[in-house]
Amino acid sequence: MQFDWRAISGPALTAATALCAIVADRHFIVFPSPAPLLVCLVALAGSLGGLVPGLISAVIAVAGQALLLCRATPGYVGTDLAGLVMLAISTAATAGITGLLRKKRTDAFGRERRHHVVAERLSAALDQVDIGIVLLDADTRAEFINRAFRNYFALPDAKADSKPPFIALMYHGRDTGAFELPEGELSAFIARRTEMMRSGDKTPINIDLADGRVLRFSCTALPDGGRMLSYTPVTDLVRHTDDPARLEHYQSQRGGEGRSPTRHLRAAE
Repeated sequence: MQFDWRAISGPALTAATALCAIVADRHFIVFPSPAPLLVCLVALAGSLGGLVPGLISAVIAVAGQALLLCRATPGYVGTDLAGLVMLAISTAATAGITGLLRKKRTDAFGRERRHHVVAERLSAALDQVDIGIVLLDADTRAEFINRAFRNYFALPDAKADSKPPFIALMYHGRDTGAFELPEGELSAFIARRTEMMRSGDKTPINIDLADGRVLRFSCTALPDGGRMLSYTPVTDLVRHTDDPARLEHYQSQRGGEGRSPTRHLRAAE
């Protein structure tokens, strides 16, 4: 059985404080009423252990105050009884409030922890698929970039994890020669892709990569204003209809017939 110091510490401190006050009042000096301190200890018990330890501390506080008053006067007077009633009400209310607040806080923490576990599992799952996935926030910064996208565009992990804006991802692809496009068409291509992303245009387009692969890009607008971008490999569906001279034409315009994935990776590094 595990020792729960949080549930025990509050009632123990309340009992120790009440006992010290009674002993001091009996053997040393007339001890002032510890009621304010007892209320604080009840609040501490409720915040540490919850509702039940808080109520136990409240009972101990009222009992200790009653014993202290009984020692001070042979019988209770009206003001003593009124003080005990007020102490009972205040300690019970304090225990209830702090206990409920603690429960609300622990429940919220539990939900956040479960959501975090689910998010980690989802992230691990998305890293196993061959579809490139990028999640953008409302400011178009990348909150998540899966492994497939990083591999397609030779994106270093340090840069991917720095939450780059979408335009920075496009420029990275341009600078590393990832796109199978002439230099003169890259700017218009980037501008068109950026506009489609900002408007949430769902129209899929094919992106030809310099290494011969083809990705089908699509954009999905999210309820929070963000975007989910997907890059689905469709090379086998598209390349069989391509003109074989098209690749040589673009590579000649870019001055790089010998580009390869290895060269892209070196450029990214």
